[in-house]
Amino acid sequence: MRVGSFVLAAQFPGQGQGEALHRAVRSAEVAEEAGLDSVWLAEHHFVPYGTCPSAVTLAALLLGRTRRIRVGTAVSVLPTVHPVALGEQAALLHLTSGGRFSLGVGRGGPWVDLEVFGGGIEAYESGFPESLDLLLRWLREPSVGASGERYRFRDVAVVPRPAESLTDAEGPEVVVACTSPASVRLAAERGLAMLLGMHIGDEEKAEMVALWRRHARAVGRPREEIATAGHVSAGVCQIADRRTDAVETLVKSMPGWFRQGLGAHVTVDGRARAMRDPVAYTELLCGLHPVGTPRLCADRLSATSERTGITRFALLVEGSGDLAATEENVRRLGTEVLGNLR
Repeated sequence: MRVGSFVLAAQFPGQGQGEALHRAVRSAEVAEEAGLDSVWLAEHHFVPYGTCPSAVTLAALLLGRTRRIRVGTAVSVLPTVHPVALGEQAALLHLTSGGRFSLGVGRGGPWVDLEVFGGGIEAYESGFPESLDLLLRWLREPSVGASGERYRFRDVAVVPRPAESLTDAEGPEVVVACTSPASVRLAAERGLAMLLGMHIGDEEKAEMVALWRRHARAVGRPREEIATAGHVSAGVCQIADRRTDAVETLVKSMPGWFRQGLGAHVTVDGRARAMRDPVAYTELLCGLHPVGTPRLCADRLSATSERTGITRFALLVEGSGDLAATEENVRRLGTEVLGNLR
């Protein structure tokens, strides 16, 4: 089992954006010190829900500041970036970090981002498969051209080539954020692991893993690949000596962040959107994920792994909104929770 942190660089009410980013960077540094396996970085535009607009850029900074830990994007939003540009950045980070970079990609949402970056609603609603396939070709082939609906260009050389790495890994792993049966099928047919969101529980995640396996078998993916797929489960982790204290910490801080951050989203086409009740959503997350004593957190992670077959976790550790409390939370995750797991 591999446990990592999930960093959103969340801007809580009353905080500045620089404060949120400083806490994000510091929590990642502490994650390496504490023995965590990985750090996964979120990406958002124009909203205080997350103040990192480029997960791959922040990943580059953290790869330079660390020596052991794996750093991944969760996720880089494909409809707002050219797949070749993202592929070049991913290849560069893979080659220069000794293979410690993971590229998580996703479709994002129907937000105003699509207007600002020029992709339009079509990039969100129908363009993701074309973008993903172009990105995968860039990471696997020596030269690439395109003749699709959205991307058309002559054959060009891939420089730098991920396969030129001095490590055993020929290229960065690619993980796909999956929220629907269609995205599960897309990932499975390409043999890509899934990143599953923190808003769903073990039962739904187990169903998505089972669906992924069925689709992967149907298209003839190798049996070993199916058996060892490193799906990632996103969640929340808050550690305290008593579960009630851990829950209280999150219920005091996270609803204000949800209300301010999620409420700032603007749809690109004016479609109506419903927002979860911030308090009820926080309480739901506390019930689904490792929130409580170190022993309870370890047991919850083990139970999720047993029920779903998922062996990798990306846990939101900044739910208190406080730098010192976040650092302590990460250290306890590494020393006390991982200690119980091992």
